[in-house]
Parts: sequence; C-alpha cells; structure tokens
Amino acid sequence: MKYILKKEIIIPIIVLVVCLLLSIISKKIIYKIFNFKKIKIKDGKKKSILNLISNIIVFLITLIGILIVLEVYGVDTKSLIASLGVVGIVIGLALQDLLKDFIVGVSIIFEGQFSIGDFVSINGFKGEVIPSNLRTTKLKSLTGEIKIIYNRNITEIINYSLSLNTLLVDVGVAYESDIEKVNEILDELCVTLKDKYNLKNISCLGVQELSDSSIVFRLGVSVNYQDSFDIDRKIKKDIVLSFKKNNITIPYNQVVVHSGK
Repeated sequence: MKYILKKEIIIPIIVLVVCLLLSIISKKIIYKIFNFKKIKIKDGKKKSILNLISNIIVFLITLIGILIVLEVYGVDTKSLIASLGVVGIVIGLALQDLLKDFIVGVSIIFEGQFSIGDFVSINGFKGEVIPSNLRTTKLKSLTGEIKIIYNRNITEIINYSLSLNTLLVDVGVAYESDIEKVNEILDELCVTLKDKYNLKNISCLGVQELSDSSIVFRLGVSVNYQDSFDIDRKIKKDIVLSFKKNNITIPYNQVVVHSGK
C-alpha cells in the first residue's frame, strides 16, 4: 500500500488526468470562442484554425506535464530546458523537412489558400480537402482516392471553391429544326431548372457551333465545381425529355452499308 501511495506513482497519474482534462476543456473553450457570430470566418478555414490551435495547446500541455513528471523523478528540468537551445539547433538541422512542412501548413491556414471542405487541385491532383495535420495535406478525389501531400512539396494550387464555376452544356439539334423554337424551349427550360436545382444562374447562350450533322446550342450554368458533374448529367436528361416532348430531333451518326451484287 505504501508503494502504491508513493509520489512517483501518484503524481504522474494526477498529472496525466489533469493534462487530459485541460486538453478537453481548452478545446471546448476554443470551439466556443470561434462559434461566436461576431467572428466571420469561413467554416472550412475555421476548422483548420481550430485544428491548428488545438494541436498547439495539446502539445504545450503535454510538454509541461512531461517536465513536471521528470521533476518528480529527480531530473533537473531547469538544466534540461537550458540545454534544449543547443539540442534544438541539432534537431532543427535533422528535421528541416518537418519544420518546412509545419511552416507551410501554418502559412496555408492563415493566408486562406484553401480550407477543409474546399475542392482544389494541388500539383495536378484534384480533390476535396479533408482534415489533415500541419505536416501534410490530404485530398479526396470524386472517385474516392486519397492523396497525401507533404506541405513542403506543394508548388501549385488551384482553388475551385473560392468562386462559382461556369459549367458549359452543349446540345445539338437537327438542321431542319426551327432555331427560334429551340432557343425559346431552352430559355423556358433554364427558368425551370434554376428553381428545380437551386442554381445561382443558368441561361441559354445561343448557337455555339455549326457542326457536320447538327446545330449546337450552349447553356451556361453557375455552379460549385464539386456539384458540376451531377448537375451536368441532370440538365442533359431534362433537355432530352424536353426535346422529345416538343418533337425536337437530336441527330445521331448513321452508317449506311451498300452491299454489291
């Protein structure tokens, strides 16, 4: 019983419990602060900043806890802290890449280059930014692949979420079609589709091309990049149904085979 009650056993346990409680409480306080309506920060950037601050606070609490436990076991922490300066230089040289990752990660967050939830292209790979750490950035593509990129290797960023993208939808009709009627049908359809899919803007831009077998009309749609593929499919389906209803012919390639006698 005396062995169990020794300070070398009791104090580390107490320190561990206190550190855990402080970490939980500090996270709740940070989240509460950033949920104030007065602080106008985009949700994705808010999550990134929260992750950064939470990680720093947990690291500091853990470091203080370790120093307290070392003091209990008789380690001269003052001398240890003093020697950290020299050790820090050595570690810094050994961990240059890690430090670069950290610095770039902090820069990305506070410069607002991209945030969690944004759809971006980094070094040619397109995907949604998912929760990462300060060393790496993780992107999840539309087909489910996850790309992990070290922050120091990020050289090219295209952020598709900073503004709405323009989706271009082309549809061909036969040369025999009444062009004015087709334009009118597409204009009416755009009004319907805007409400149906809650679009910011959609309009018929008119004749885009005179191809070999059809007159091509173009629609312009303002939409979030990650939604563009789904919206594109839905709009094309509605166009086909509308054309069938109004007896508008969508041409298709035909092959005529002549057989010699």
